[in-house]
Amino acid sequence: MTTATNRKTAQNYVSGRWIDPEYESMLDVENPCTGETFARVPLSTAAEANRAIEAAHEAFKDWGQTAASRRAQPIFKLAELIGQNEDRIVRSIAEELGKSLPDSIAEVKRMRENCQAASGMPILQQGDKLVGAAAGIDSEVLKLPLGVFAMIAPFNFPGMVPFWFLPYALASGNTFVIKPSEQVPMTMQAMAELIDQCGLPEGVFNLVNGDKTVGEAFMAHPKVVGVSVVGSSTTARHVAATCAANGKRFQALGGAKNHLVAMPDANVDAMIANMLTSCFGCAGQRCMASSVLVGVGEEMYNLVTKKFIQAAREIVMGDVLDPNFANDPLVMGPVVSSKAKQRILDLIDKGISEGANLVVDGRAFTPPEGCEKGHFIAPTVFNGVTPEMTIHKIEIFGPVVCIMKADSLDEAIQMVNDHEFGNGASIYTQSGYHARKFKLEAQAGMIGINVGIPAPVAHLPFGGVKGSIFSDIKAQGKEVVNFYTEKKIITERYWEE
Repeated sequence: MTTATNRKTAQNYVSGRWIDPEYESMLDVENPCTGETFARVPLSTAAEANRAIEAAHEAFKDWGQTAASRRAQPIFKLAELIGQNEDRIVRSIAEELGKSLPDSIAEVKRMRENCQAASGMPILQQGDKLVGAAAGIDSEVLKLPLGVFAMIAPFNFPGMVPFWFLPYALASGNTFVIKPSEQVPMTMQAMAELIDQCGLPEGVFNLVNGDKTVGEAFMAHPKVVGVSVVGSSTTARHVAATCAANGKRFQALGGAKNHLVAMPDANVDAMIANMLTSCFGCAGQRCMASSVLVGVGEEMYNLVTKKFIQAAREIVMGDVLDPNFANDPLVMGPVVSSKAKQRILDLIDKGISEGANLVVDGRAFTPPEGCEKGHFIAPTVFNGVTPEMTIHKIEIFGPVVCIMKADSLDEAIQMVNDHEFGNGASIYTQSGYHARKFKLEAQAGMIGINVGIPAPVAHLPFGGVKGSIFSDIKAQGKEVVNFYTEKKIITERYWEE
């Protein structure tokens, strides 16, 4: 295998080799804190994607027959390499996404945890056996790998989200082709360098840079068994429909609008601090970001509004790599691009025009020296928001929060349940009765009790319900093994010779 060099132009990685782009079609990769271009990414063709798929298909012939314990070894080594290179990966995420160092560190730790979980594949992939299923007959269920799987990655977690899928696909005996987001390709470049050191056979892991052309090639190629995508619900719906039409498996995780419900008995100070990180971490650019606060009762609604406004105004903003506040837990960076910023600004205007009260206006933030070209929007808060308003109905994917009022817990739950999305929802309460009612009745895939970001740990499944997911097998953990394996049922009898 070749050794990767320090590249400013991203390369593809196919059959254990770094491949220079064939054509001159390139996109600039910006540091969103400064607006400066620091790398370029090629827009690969369908033909280039197809060659990676063919390489993965050829590699599967041997890799799928490799013992589970041996398949797990490179994944365990990758977990060690991630730990040894944590600082480098953290800096890559911060540089190309503008994510704070504390948030980037948390992302890298979850990448490593998923590798550790997938290293247990000799146990996770075990089947079942029933001796005496009928007279003289035994039955067993085998979980067997299928072939080539592909993944279309989002921009907001350039390291963690691919690791909801990648280590499990490889450890279960499949081969893998990934397309990183063209907005943030350099973190997966760094990860491919580490994967190159893990001892995987050539072609087992492959990386193809590009835009939707590559994603469409994944869904069209007959040798791709299944595709995973995390993105908007529009994208997820398209991937689900296309894969279904082409006879492929799919995992399609979509949008979110996560509600935090504040009950009258909540621990207010702890709750506000928790809400703050939930809403403004990663500049609100995560599917588990909370963008709706629901105060139950007039008093709690007013208290949440008052205290959250005060806290939002204390958020520190600037270049996330500035040593003066790089490790501040309340530092917030920019959104990913000028296009994303304009979309968010348009939605803020929409909220104003529909009658919501803009109580914290983040549009006028003045970036610090050196960040004048950065894509900054400061924390922005509306109250007086009602369910039919656009800013409540759609996923803004930025640092914009809606505060709403409910007269009862039942009404708050109804707000959650009436919404198109159902990714996550949380309640703040000291009452076991209210907590139990909420976790059973709220229609969201991930529920928090006094936890603002109820993202499950690596060995549990990650995914929502309703319009937040277009598949029935969720990401990461033991459950995802069912996506990457086919159950073969054996019924056997042996007559006496």
